[in-house]
Amino acid sequence: MKYLKRYNEMSKKRVFFIDNLRTSLIILVILFNLALIYGSPLSNRPYHEGQPPGIIQSILESIFYLSFLAVTESFFMGFFFMISGYFTPDSYDRKGAWPFFKDRLLRLGTPLLFYIIFIHPLMAYAIAVSTKEFVGSFFDFLGLYMGNYEILGSGPLWFLEVLLIFNGAYVLWRRLVKSTNTEIKIPGNKTIAIFALILGIVTFIVRIWLPSNWNFKLLNLQIAFFPQYIAMFIVGLIAYRGNWFLRISRETGRLWLQISVVLIILFPFLLGLYINTGDLTRRYGGFYWQAFTFALWEQFIGIAIIMALLVLFREKYDYQGRLTEAMSASAYTVYIFHLPIIVFLALRLQGIALNPLLKFVLVAPLAVAICFLISNYIRKLPLARRIL
Repeated sequence: MKYLKRYNEMSKKRVFFIDNLRTSLIILVILFNLALIYGSPLSNRPYHEGQPPGIIQSILESIFYLSFLAVTESFFMGFFFMISGYFTPDSYDRKGAWPFFKDRLLRLGTPLLFYIIFIHPLMAYAIAVSTKEFVGSFFDFLGLYMGNYEILGSGPLWFLEVLLIFNGAYVLWRRLVKSTNTEIKIPGNKTIAIFALILGIVTFIVRIWLPSNWNFKLLNLQIAFFPQYIAMFIVGLIAYRGNWFLRISRETGRLWLQISVVLIILFPFLLGLYINTGDLTRRYGGFYWQAFTFALWEQFIGIAIIMALLVLFREKYDYQGRLTEAMSASAYTVYIFHLPIIVFLALRLQGIALNPLLKFVLVAPLAVAICFLISNYIRKLPLARRIL
């Protein structure tokens, strides 16, 4: 009975603050990928508009982009995995093993295959034609595309790919383990800090051999981030049994908010230290002090922001209006289609000569609005309703 009571309580809350959190994270994903188009000095994405002229201007804007990308990357995908893990046990309990996994195959696997087969080749063709790297028909391009196929064209839908793997592992675990109803008490601040420290050390060890700019091309996965992804998914599973999302105290949220602010302010100084001591890319991995300190900073700020946002949204944004309700309903669809939408938007606007940072600021709200507007129509299509 206590689990049923807890589920009913959580169901009411999920409609509001969890959905609002998810929507906010989706918006952050859009801004993150838009920043890779307009400003990241280390961006290796297929379409990038470069840096503005002027050494001082370029350095200042590079610091802004690097800070934005580093802070965002430290927590937003881990947060997605934590939220996904939180709602996995209930779905499994209600449906059973095979119906649960069949539903995951439909909702995760179908968009993933559609993206790989249709969306990614079309987007690559549009980029090649717009940048004048290719002249010819789509079918001519498709032959070259398939002939040079090296990395799985899943784009941002690698998240669905990994979540499908995690769900499969969870099904196997539930089939092997008889009892999964053990509640674990909410961790205190000391335990959370130790967790972040261990996560940072494990991340550093993994990145000695697999730096964060290395990609496992067969599955399009950056293994260097997986210690956090795996850990946060498991934390979500554990948190569900103890109803942590509703029981974490305001004081805990306030403390980690303060810590996150301090760590955000610290990053430009840390970045300057990396630059002054040589190779900036050493923070990505290898047996370097830069890689060690960056891994610790990344995991501490990631955990701090997750804790702070969870409490903040629960306390301040546990409600929805018509707009936020519509946005939360379209959030999953936005995640699937946002990259081709913002790439096509950027290609249409590439002839407008503006400072890239100014262009990013001006295009960002337009990109967010268009992504949600188009996705709202896509999810209502007859074939998409069951999946999206």
